[in-house]
Amino acid sequence: MDKNIQLTLSFEEVNKVLKALGHLPFNEVYELIGKVHEQANQQAYNQQANKDINPSN
Repeated sequence: MDKNIQLTLSFEEVNKVLKALGHLPFNEVYELIGKVHEQANQQAYNQQANKDINPSN
């Protein structure tokens, strides 16, 4: 049974992880790369939505 963990990485750190994954065979990492992109996009969307609601933050 897989358990989820939560990591907190800077934008630069995520890019380094993706760059490292890019050196591995695509068929082994494409799902992981997709999950990273999906979660990063969702967080960026949520941050922008919060700024739109609370412009002072």
